[in-house]
Amino acid sequence: MNDFGRLLEAEIPRLRRYARALTRDAARADDLVQSCLTRAVAKQHLWEPGTDLRAWLFTILHNQHVNDVRRSVREGVNVAVEDLAPVLTVQANAMAALQLRDLERALGMLPEEQRQVILLVGLEGMRYEEVATILDVPVGTVRSRLSRGRDLLRKLMDMNDPPAREAAAAGAEIVAFRKRREPAAARQHAA
Repeated sequence: MNDFGRLLEAEIPRLRRYARALTRDAARADDLVQSCLTRAVAKQHLWEPGTDLRAWLFTILHNQHVNDVRRSVREGVNVAVEDLAPVLTVQANAMAALQLRDLERALGMLPEEQRQVILLVGLEGMRYEEVATILDVPVGTVRSRLSRGRDLLRKLMDMNDPPAREAAAAGAEIVAFRKRREPAAARQHAA
């Protein structure tokens, strides 16, 4: 290795720091340093020994970076999927939080009997027989409440169709109204 090569090698850590500050990306910074060094070796005849090599190299690096930025503006920026993974993960977490909020709201709109069964079976993981014992109803009633509750919950969770959500909410209100009327109707028939 000649003297110029040794002088270049001594400047690599500083060039890397500057390139990382410019690009904010280690891989792009290394590519930028590589381009700078390649250009410096190719244009070695333009450097005058005794002048500030560091300033000359940093000028090459900076100009190379400006050229890269201009090129990316013209051609558009290519982003690797791996670079987007952290962003997508955050978005997925945000989406999960929104879906959980919507689920809580939809569960709150279900008639009490359906909500109880869905929570006991779905959340607590209980068997139908256990739920029937807890609620003091036949197993068939647990199954029908669960089926109706799931259907209504699906309708309420349809976030892309607000009219369907409103219709499902109205259906929940009708079911609740009928349940309130049933005891009164039973008393009238008994009398």
